[in-house]
Amino acid sequence: MTPFSTRIPAPRLSTGSAANKWSGLRCHTAEFLRHVRRRWYLYLPVAAIWGLAYTRLYIDPTPRLPVLFNWTGSLPYRVALVHYGPHRLERGDYIVFSFAGEAQASYPGLRGQPFFKQVRGLPGDRVTVEERAVAVNGEVVGLAKSQAFDRRPLEPITATVIPPGHYYVQGTGPDSFDSRYRSSGLVRADQVIATVTPLF
Repeated sequence: MTPFSTRIPAPRLSTGSAANKWSGLRCHTAEFLRHVRRRWYLYLPVAAIWGLAYTRLYIDPTPRLPVLFNWTGSLPYRVALVHYGPHRLERGDYIVFSFAGEAQASYPGLRGQPFFKQVRGLPGDRVTVEERAVAVNGEVVGLAKSQAFDRRPLEPITATVIPPGHYYVQGTGPDSFDSRYRSSGLVRADQVIATVTPLF
């Protein structure tokens, strides 16, 4: 050892603190699991709801249940019965359809999302637009807003005769995003998932 050398003490590793933290974590986890086992009837519905929500968002947005819950203001109904299978649509029917409008290019989250609307126009009906008032067979069915909630411009649907296998659908709320807008458009028959009977 030279006169200028110094002894640097080796750092002392405290393993007790880490072990205590790990032990405390295991204890809390075990206590939580015991609580879940005792109150399983409370956690099961929560897990089921989260599972359905995850499936709808990340796997398949198509509704699978016979009951529809509507949280938007497009229509005044919150709960409705869903009827799957072949359907011959009539004016005034309520339907659930898979969204496939132009807006999905700007809002990818809309792709395939289920929309709950009312059929207001059938194949052969004439859709006309005067300024922003949209009419089906001469009857005004709604006004098209000039911009979306994020202030992007909205254009009304182009005047047309509804072709075979297509429908004009609309909500009753002023903020409903539906066929009155070009970026939503008419709904093809193969987009229709089910007919719906509103309950309340």
